[in-house]
Amino acid sequence: MLDLNERRKVFVTCKDRSVAYLEKEIRELGFVPEAVSRTGVELKASMEDCMDLNLHLRTASHVLFEIRSFYLRNADDIYRRVKSIPWEDYLDVDGYFSVNSVVENESVTTPLIVNVKVKDAIVDRFRELYGRRPDSGSDFNGLVFQMYWKETQATLYINTSGETLAKHGYRKIPGKAPMMEDLAAATIYATEWNTRVPFVNPMCGSGTLAIEAALMATKRFPGLYRDHYSFQSLKGYDEQAYLAKKSKLERKITEVPEVKIIASDISLQAISFAKENAVYAGVDHMIDFQVCDFAETEIPERPRGVIMFNPEYGERLGDISELEATYKRMGDFMKQKCAGYRGYIFTGNMELAKKVGLKASRRIEFWNGTIDCRLLKYDLYEGKRD
Repeated sequence: MLDLNERRKVFVTCKDRSVAYLEKEIRELGFVPEAVSRTGVELKASMEDCMDLNLHLRTASHVLFEIRSFYLRNADDIYRRVKSIPWEDYLDVDGYFSVNSVVENESVTTPLIVNVKVKDAIVDRFRELYGRRPDSGSDFNGLVFQMYWKETQATLYINTSGETLAKHGYRKIPGKAPMMEDLAAATIYATEWNTRVPFVNPMCGSGTLAIEAALMATKRFPGLYRDHYSFQSLKGYDEQAYLAKKSKLERKITEVPEVKIIASDISLQAISFAKENAVYAGVDHMIDFQVCDFAETEIPERPRGVIMFNPEYGERLGDISELEATYKRMGDFMKQKCAGYRGYIFTGNMELAKKVGLKASRRIEFWNGTIDCRLLKYDLYEGKRD
């Protein structure tokens, strides 16, 4: 049985271009990264630590706990190498598991081949030891094993998260073309909003940006909204330790009634969806929802804070000619009504961004799915406000 306090290599994954924000989160939790790559952070941690990482991280995708690394030349060698691992230390014979693989090796045409070979090796070991085997399948309802194999180096992990951490669990009504919660959190981190000045989100859609801002301001972490992780199917899993950590999350919540968060949208339905999501997240009392054209959004006079747009950008939604006019109006609105604020527009269409008519002081790179995006920063200097 695994010692839950034994420290091993842990790799926390995230979306490409979000790793700087993930590293910051990990350091703030008291961990020291040993290596940082484009899509993840490596550190030493115990399984107990992995519980905390899963419960707290806003910008992560998965928390992977190393089982073993080994030389692997081709697919024919998988079965033998995998079967030699004491899987009975991790998984109960009456348990359930699934296998996922990421592979870059010329002997493999599809990761599904690797998944099957790993699964067969595990169940055959159990059959030889106990005369029966755990159940397995493609969903992530039990313990999840993850294979990373590049050229001749392979590593098997416990994917302690199971389903991706990118979904924070409160968004019951996504709306159309929503921004994923992990991306929303990363973009807010990129604005360097200090959580004590206004955060204004016109064109809020289903409310993800405003809700993530409220969660950050009040120290509400994603683990509050989720009750199922792969680590809960681990042999020797300590339910009481997990419940104690969940309880500690509740005690971290700090209400900040002085913080002004405003979310507006011209669609009554969008605001209705956003309110329902905010209610589930427990932050509806923090957000001033407004049904209006974005140019009518309330902008608090003092203190000056952050205004952030996530408009349509023509890849999936919206007519380009209409969007050109909208982007120009966004620029006019920020210039005329938001002096002293830091303005941000998240877009995947730099041609449309030219219509804003303001010079961006920074262009921060992100991916939204497969769309190459930028978070454009505008310094809106103090001056006469209309």
